[in-house]
Amino acid sequence: MKRFTRKYLDPASRLGEILFGLIMVLTVTLTAGLKAPEGKAGVRQLLIAAIGTNVAWGIIDAVMYIMNAMVVRRGKIRLVEGVQHAADSKAAAALVEGEFEPELQELLDPKDAEALSKSVLKHIAGAHITKKILTRDDLYGALASFWLVFISCLPAALPFLIFSDPTVALRVSNFLLLCGLFYLGYKWASYSGRNPLLMGSGMVAVGLGLVSVAILLGG
Repeated sequence: MKRFTRKYLDPASRLGEILFGLIMVLTVTLTAGLKAPEGKAGVRQLLIAAIGTNVAWGIIDAVMYIMNAMVVRRGKIRLVEGVQHAADSKAAAALVEGEFEPELQELLDPKDAEALSKSVLKHIAGAHITKKILTRDDLYGALASFWLVFISCLPAALPFLIFSDPTVALRVSNFLLLCGLFYLGYKWASYSGRNPLLMGSGMVAVGLGLVSVAILLGG
């Protein structure tokens, strides 16, 4: 599954999915813990809340992934069709230039930007496109999104299978979730070139802040 998620999701997307999962389950367990009864009934309630939340959020995230993939692919199809049916080369070049990120344009001088536009324009003008806007890879990417969100809740669920006291289980679960947030920030630092300890601590602070906002707003 590790290779599977790496194949269909980039590092930022993978870390983002796990972050969403951790925040969601932490929000629910903290909220449910305030109302959970004592004994096995309370443990069962918290376990169901932890797992059910991430299953639901995983499904939602998977659907959003598919919808985003369809919108992006449709945009590419529209660009190719627009270029191929443009009134003249100037109009076609304007369509291509409009697709470049402003940050990329700022890195290039006018001559290089023009050369890049011409190169892309030449490629698009002769491209053959299909009308398919949903592919097998999109479905696999959605499955990878669901999987990452789901597995992020497993550490939080384990204490409810081990401890019979819901208070103890909840505290251990929350501790593991905070450790997960720290590790996530630590890993994020390896991609961004930042200090791992600072990023880990910052991720914990951001996670707790988002959880607090969610709870205060009734989430």
